[in-house]
Amino acid sequence: MAPRKPRLPFANAWFFPVAALYAALVLPWSVLTMLGLVPALPGLTTPAGHAHEMLFGYALAVVAGYLLGPQPQRLTLALLVCWLAARVGFLLSPGACFAVGANLLFAAGLLWTVVPRFVGAAKKWRNQTVAPVVIGIGLTSLLASVGISSSLPLREQALILFAVLMFFMGGRIIAPALAGHAQSEGRRLDARVQPQLEGAVLILLGLALGLSLLPWPLLGRLTGGMLVAAGALSAIRLIRWQPWRYYARPDLMVLLVGYTWLSLGLVLLGVAMSGPWLPVHATLHVLTIGALGSLTFGVMVRTRLLYRFHDANAQPWIHPFALLISIAVLARVLPPLMGIETSAWWLVAAACWSSAFIALAALLWQTRLPPRPRSGPAAD
Repeated sequence: MAPRKPRLPFANAWFFPVAALYAALVLPWSVLTMLGLVPALPGLTTPAGHAHEMLFGYALAVVAGYLLGPQPQRLTLALLVCWLAARVGFLLSPGACFAVGANLLFAAGLLWTVVPRFVGAAKKWRNQTVAPVVIGIGLTSLLASVGISSSLPLREQALILFAVLMFFMGGRIIAPALAGHAQSEGRRLDARVQPQLEGAVLILLGLALGLSLLPWPLLGRLTGGMLVAAGALSAIRLIRWQPWRYYARPDLMVLLVGYTWLSLGLVLLGVAMSGPWLPVHATLHVLTIGALGSLTFGVMVRTRLLYRFHDANAQPWIHPFALLISIAVLARVLPPLMGIETSAWWLVAAACWSSAFIALAALLWQTRLPPRPRSGPAAD
C-alpha cells in the first residue's frame, strides 16, 4: 500500500498572524504619525497612506491567507517575503522601484496561484465572483503602488471591490455556519444563501463600481443610490438570518456584527456619495474599521480554531476583543458626524484597534501548531 502523501500546510498559518500584527502596529502608528506624536514614516504621513496600508497591506494579506489554502511552504514563504518587502518599501519610500517591484511580484504570485482555482469552477455566475474581484483588487494594488491612488475615488473603488468580497465570501461562510447551529438546536434555517438577494447585491455593487470609474460627476448620485440599495438588501439578508438566535455562539456573533457594519457602511457611503449630507471619510471608516476589521477578525479566529481544535469557540477569551473594533468605529465616526472631532477620539480608536489585533496575533501564533486529534463532533 502506497504511503499517504503528507498534507500541505495552510498559507493562513503564516499570513494570518503576520497580518494581525501588522494591523496592530502599523495602522495605529499611521494615526499617531498624523497627530505628530511619533516619528513619521514617509508612507504613513497622509490619510491616503493610511488607507493604502489598510486595504493593500493588511486586508490583502488576510485575503491571501484565506484564498491560498494549502500550499507548499516555500511558495507561501516566497509570497510572504514579497508582501513584507512591499510593505517595507511603501513605508520607507512609497513609489520607489523596490516597493513597486515587490508589490508586483506579490500581486502576480497571488493572482497566478488563486485565480485559476475559481475560473470556471462553478456554473452559476454568482459563484464565479471571486476570480474577477481578486483580479480587480490585484490590479488596483498595482496602480496604488505607482502612486496613481493619491486621489480619493480610486480608494473608493478599491473599497467597493473589498465590499463585494466581504459580502460574497462573508455570506458563504456565515450562512452554512448559522444553518449548522440551527440544526444542532433542532430548528431549520430556511433563508441561507438567499440567491436572489445575493445576485441583486452583486449586480448593484458591480454597477456602482463601473459608474465610479467614469469621469462624470453627475453619476455620483446614481452610484450612491446603488450603494444604498445594496446596503439595504444586505440588511434584509442579515435580518432573514435571524441573528438574535445566536447570542450563545460568540464566533458567529462576531461575524454577524461585521456583516451589520457592512450593510450600514454601504448605506452611509452611498448617502455620502450622493450629496453633501455626510462626510465621506467618516463613512469610509464604517466599512474599513467596522466591516473589514470585524469580518477579518472573525474569519481568522474561526478558521484557525476550527483547524487547531475543531471548535470555533475553543478559546472563548478572544471573542470579547472584537467589541473593541466596534468601539473604534464609533470613536472615528460619531465625533465628525456630531461636529466634535478631536485628536482624543483618534487615540481612543487607535488604542481599541491595536488592543484587539495584538490579542488576535497572539492567538493566531499559538494556533500554528498541528491540529489536535478529534475527540468529538466538530462545532460548525
